[in-house]
Amino acid sequence: MSTPYDIPEAPEVLDRREGPYGEVVLRRHGGLLQIIANGCFLMDTSDGRSERRLVDAALAALDARLEDPRVLIGGLGVGFSLAHAAGQPRWGRITVVEREPSIIEWHRAGPLSELSARALADPRAEIVETDLVAYVHETSDTFDALCLDIDNGPDWTVTEDNDGLYSAAGLEACARVLNPHGVLAVWSARPSPEFEGTMRNAGFRHVRTEEIPVARGVPDVVHIGVRPG
Repeated sequence: MSTPYDIPEAPEVLDRREGPYGEVVLRRHGGLLQIIANGCFLMDTSDGRSERRLVDAALAALDARLEDPRVLIGGLGVGFSLAHAAGQPRWGRITVVEREPSIIEWHRAGPLSELSARALADPRAEIVETDLVAYVHETSDTFDALCLDIDNGPDWTVTEDNDGLYSAAGLEACARVLNPHGVLAVWSARPSPEFEGTMRNAGFRHVRTEEIPVARGVPDVVHIGVRPG
C-alpha cells in the first residue's frame, strides 16, 4: 500500500566516541556520511563545493609566481578540502590539523577512507593531530595559505575554546604562521561583516568575501585576507 509521502529513513550511527572535546558521532543517512560533534551537525558528504572553493580561493589569491606553496588546512572533516588540495599539482605541501583522533581514524581505516585514501597516500600530505588554536600559537612551521574550516563560522563555533581564534589576537596568531603575502581563507555558513572588520584590524589586506550558493537558505561564504609583506 502506497502512502502520500515518503518517510525519511532514520540515520544509522556507525560510530560514537567520547573524544577530548566531547562526543563525536559518525552516522550514515541514506547515501550520506555525517559528522556530529556534541549534538551539533558539522558536515556531510552531500556536496563539498564550499570546501573545494575554500582551497581554490586561497590558491587563486596567492602570487602566481610562487613555486610549490605550502597550505595548512584547519579541520579534516569529511576530507573534501584535503582531497581537493591533493588533486591540485601546484601545492608543494599539504598539512591538515585535526584535533579529533576519531575523525582521523575514520579516514585512515573507516568509512571516510573512500573519500580521502588517495589524498592520504600523496607524499605531499600529512595530518597533524592537535588543536588548531594551539598549533597556530606554538608551531615554528610557516605556510603560504591557511584554509580554516573548524567551525560553522566565526559567529557559530563548535566549542567555546574556538571563539578566540576569530578575535584580533587569534587572527594575529594565524598571521604568525603565514609567510609574507600569505593568504588566510575562512569558511563560514553565513556572511559576517563584523569578522571582515576584525580581519582588517588584525592587519590583513585585500579583505573580501566570496559567496557560494547553496540549495536552500543563506549562501555559504569564504572570507579572504592577505598578510602584508
